[in-house]
Amino acid sequence: MKNYLKKIENKLSDHLKLEELIIVDNTHLHVKHKSFVPGKLHLHLKIKSQYLGSISKISAQRLIMKVLKDDLKTSIHALEISINKQV
Repeated sequence: MKNYLKKIENKLSDHLKLEELIIVDNTHLHVKHKSFVPGKLHLHLKIKSQYLGSISKISAQRLIMKVLKDDLKTSIHALEISINKQV
């Protein structure tokens, strides 16, 4: 699991200008939900980025989703994104 989260971190860092990235795995909080799919992750990305904070929320989220496009099809069920431009 840690290797996969590191892969996500590297992907985002390689494609976007980030000052800080924290990936929180909240999968365990969703185990009893009706739509829970074993093997798919529920992640919360906590990002500090002056660049992403300077563009619209929708544009920033689209950029992140584009980078993680393949992962969203295969390994990520839910993605929460928090962006702060303050460093």
